[in-house]
Amino acid sequence: MMIETADLWRIVIFVTNDSVNAFEEALNPFCEAIVWFETDIKGEWRVEGLCQNKPDATTLTTALGVVAGVFFITVPEIVIAPVAPRDWVANSLSLLSPTNAGRFFIYGSHYLEPLPVGIIPIQLNPGRAFGSGNHATTMGCLLAISDLAGKQKFKKPIDMGCGSGILSIALAKAWRVPVQAFDVDVNAVLVANENIRRNGVAPLARASRSNAYCSPKVNKAAPYDFIVSNILANPLRQMAKNMSRISRNTYMGGCVAVLAGFLDHDANRVYAAYYAHRFRLVRSYHIQGWCTLVLKR
Repeated sequence: MMIETADLWRIVIFVTNDSVNAFEEALNPFCEAIVWFETDIKGEWRVEGLCQNKPDATTLTTALGVVAGVFFITVPEIVIAPVAPRDWVANSLSLLSPTNAGRFFIYGSHYLEPLPVGIIPIQLNPGRAFGSGNHATTMGCLLAISDLAGKQKFKKPIDMGCGSGILSIALAKAWRVPVQAFDVDVNAVLVANENIRRNGVAPLARASRSNAYCSPKVNKAAPYDFIVSNILANPLRQMAKNMSRISRNTYMGGCVAVLAGFLDHDANRVYAAYYAHRFRLVRSYHIQGWCTLVLKR
């Protein structure tokens, strides 16, 4: 009888473009690190997770089944295989090619070439928090921040649902001002602060835990003149009233909000929730079926 032993285990699933964020969240409790990237098939994403212990297939299937039910799709085929740590790390990093997003250049620690001149570098490796710069929602936010950085200055930005911290880092580097970052997931907060330190903006940015805009820390620093939130359509709609409450009103100079994490067909529903609180559309970004809204009041 052969006993399966391995230093690390890899989970591999293939998911649709609109569900990759949700499936990544479902895998998160099982994995030490997660990486996701587009395949050669249009609309398909490969998600890989690294585990210290072999995950229970039944429990994993149940977790992924919840997501599949929300999207009315079948549970993706799950591959669980042993892998040597070095091989996985090298493979994962090699899959993350550098990404350009306006004036930002996102790269991994494996990238050894000279950084492009005249750009804002952000170093990010695959990890247990969403936001690598590769997904369309993160790309839309980075492009919005990039375009705004050349036109306006902000003094008090907030990143709600910061994930890996990539947008907080972009805000801190673009405007060199203190950035408030929050996420409901404790693990995301740890990852974000690690990435913030790695990118040399720890004196400016700091991630903390908060359930949306309910934390005393969120309210203490209010009102904000810039808000970025890359989450999902329904949570964004539900948070519209509270976001309006902690944002700067028109008499104080107004507030710009960058919202993402939803598909093009959900954009009107999200916009309607914020229109009711006097936010008006400035522009939108549409990437691979995903939408990013830039609003102002």
